[in-house]
Amino acid sequence: MSSTGELRHTALDALHRSLGATMTDFAGWDMPLRYGSERDEHIAVRTKAGLFDLSHMGEITVTGPQAAALLDFALVGNIGGVKPGRARYTMICRADGGILDDLIVYRLGETEYMVVANASNAQVVLDALTERAAGFDAEVRDDRDAYALLAVQGPQSPGILKSLTDADLDGLKYYAGLPGTVAGVPALIARTGYTGEDGFELFVKPEHAVELWQALTKAGEGVGLVPCGLSCRDTLRLEAGMPLYGHELTASLTPFDAGLGRVVKFEKEGDFVGRETLREAAARAESRPPRVLVGLVAEGRRVPRAGYAVVAGGEVIGEVTSGAPSPTLGKPIAMAYVDPAHATPGTSGVGVDIRGSHEPYEVVALPFYKRQK
Repeated sequence: MSSTGELRHTALDALHRSLGATMTDFAGWDMPLRYGSERDEHIAVRTKAGLFDLSHMGEITVTGPQAAALLDFALVGNIGGVKPGRARYTMICRADGGILDDLIVYRLGETEYMVVANASNAQVVLDALTERAAGFDAEVRDDRDAYALLAVQGPQSPGILKSLTDADLDGLKYYAGLPGTVAGVPALIARTGYTGEDGFELFVKPEHAVELWQALTKAGEGVGLVPCGLSCRDTLRLEAGMPLYGHELTASLTPFDAGLGRVVKFEKEGDFVGRETLREAAARAESRPPRVLVGLVAEGRRVPRAGYAVVAGGEVIGEVTSGAPSPTLGKPIAMAYVDPAHATPGTSGVGVDIRGSHEPYEVVALPFYKRQK
């Protein structure tokens, strides 16, 4: 939200409206929810390609001789160990171990990093990094207005991008980024995404966003590329078992509570914020396992929503964190935290309390969908 309380607009705002997008307030930004059918957009990403405006994400640049040391102190991951041109999924936690946000950190050079935060948490992350930078020879810079972010996702995305760039896409690994030009526009080309498909995220200057969107649209015309909104992005990430902050991840959970303890790197040198409480959380998770994040697939047609109780034998055994109809499975699905005794795939007798009716659900391992390599 801007300081005046008005919604913020991306550089592609007028273009979205010209395409007839249904717009929605998302974390203070006016963003496209869908352009037509969210189901059609979802299926296009799974089978062909989709084009997203993700310019609401929060880019924070960290530079200086001690940039790596600052990030190793401020975040739970081993950021100093990331090679230039690579990226890492990590988290920033409070001193009590609660998750403030999950992040992707790109190492752009020897002493330059870009931290990408969720839109809803960008200011919180910026404030925390700025505060934690005290005593380090490093600068934390708010670059949210310096970038527009476009994503092309789906099996046809490498071909679409190859037609517009001479960058070495074949050599670009998953969770890597390289500078290049796409349709003549300077960009950071990253092989990352939030859909469960192969794809790319393109960080460009806002003034180049419309030109790049139009070039990608033209390049994708013959292979079924469609513009996609946030609604199908949510069902795509849900099928892929990817957590969403505010749903699977919250400040009241540690990474160990969320089943993502692997992102906490105790072996790295030096102290980091939350180290001791996270070590205690790790030990607690070993001796007394917390609730487990599982997949639930409906036997009927009713859709579970976040906050609905998961039940078994008349007792509440967990809570739904995300739920939606799955276009790929053709059934409603959900992610939920449940007691360990009911977390094994195939566990019988599990249901979701949907307005007083206990609807039967099958417990399955995550993700619901995994692309064929």
